[in-house]
Amino acid sequence: MSTTSQTTTGPATPPAPGATRRASRTGARGEVPPGRGWRDRAAAYVALTKPRVIELLLVTTVPTMILAEGGLPDLWLVLATLVGGALAAGSANAFNCYLDRDIDELMNRTKRRPLVTGEVTPRSALVFATVLGVVALVWFALVVNVAAAWLTFAAIVIYVVGYTMILKRRTPQNIVWGGIAGCMPVFIGWAAVTESLSWAALALFGVIFFWTPPHYWPLSVKFKRDYAAAGVPMLPVVASDRRVAVEMVAYTVAMIVCSLALVPLAGMSWVYAVVAAGLGGWFLASTIGMLRRARGDARGKLGAMKVFHASITYLTLLFVAVAVDVFLPF
Repeated sequence: MSTTSQTTTGPATPPAPGATRRASRTGARGEVPPGRGWRDRAAAYVALTKPRVIELLLVTTVPTMILAEGGLPDLWLVLATLVGGALAAGSANAFNCYLDRDIDELMNRTKRRPLVTGEVTPRSALVFATVLGVVALVWFALVVNVAAAWLTFAAIVIYVVGYTMILKRRTPQNIVWGGIAGCMPVFIGWAAVTESLSWAALALFGVIFFWTPPHYWPLSVKFKRDYAAAGVPMLPVVASDRRVAVEMVAYTVAMIVCSLALVPLAGMSWVYAVVAAGLGGWFLASTIGMLRRARGDARGKLGAMKVFHASITYLTLLFVAVAVDVFLPF
C-alpha cells in the first residue's frame, strides 16, 4: 500500500445519482461469457469467498487452539475447526460481494469480481453465501461444539450486517468496529477446544482488534481514490495522511500491550515475551516511519504498502511464537 498525496483529502464526493445502483452491463443478465466452462464458473464462486482473506484468518486459529489446549489438540478437531472456519468466512465474504456489488463496479481494485463481470448472478451469489453459512453453522454444531457454532454465527452477522450493511458506507471508523468479525476466529478456536472463553483468549482478540486499523488503513491509503469514487468514507479518504498515521501508531501501541498481556494471562515464557516485544517494536517503527513521512520529516513516498506487508508478517510471526512457546521445556 504505497501511497498517494500527503495533503488532506476532503469528504468523499457522492457518486452520481443512480451510479451505485446500476448493474454491470456484462452481468445484467448474469450470463457467463462464451467459452467459459465449469472450471471457470467454479473459480468464480471460489473468488467470491476471497481465499486470501480466509488464509489470514485461519493463521490465527491453529496457534490459538494449541494455546488453549496447552499442547497439540486433537488433529481431527483442528481440521474440523479449520473447515468450518473456512466455510463461515467464505459465506461472509460472499455476502459482502453480493451487498457491495454496486460499489465494486466503481472501484478499479474490485471491478473484476465475479458479480461485476457477470460470471455469477446476484441471485446465485446470495444462494451460495447462504448455503455456505448454513453448512458452516451446522458443521460447527454437530462436529465441533455448540459454543463454537454460536460464535461463528456472531462473526458472520457482525461482518455482514454490522460492517457491510451498517458501518462501511456511514463512518470512517467502519474498519475499526467492523474488524471485530476478523477477531472472532481466536474466540472460535479457543471455544472449539475448551467450550468456553478466557482472559487469554480476550488478549488474543485484542491483538487482532488493534492490529486491524494499521493493517487495513495503509491499503485504504493506496486506494483512496477508489473509495472516494464509490462514496465509501474510509478514514484515509476523509482525513489527512498525518491523522491516519497518528491513529495507526496509537492502535499499534495498544496492540503491543495486548500481546504482552498474554504473558501473565496465559503463562507464556520469557522467549515469547522477547519475541512479542521485538516484533511489536519493529512494527511500531514501521508505523512511526509512515507518520514521519506524512509529516514531511522524511523524504520519499508515504510507504503505506510497506506497512501493510509488515502488518501481515507481524501477525503471522506473533502467532507462530504463541504456538511454539507452548512446547518450550521452560
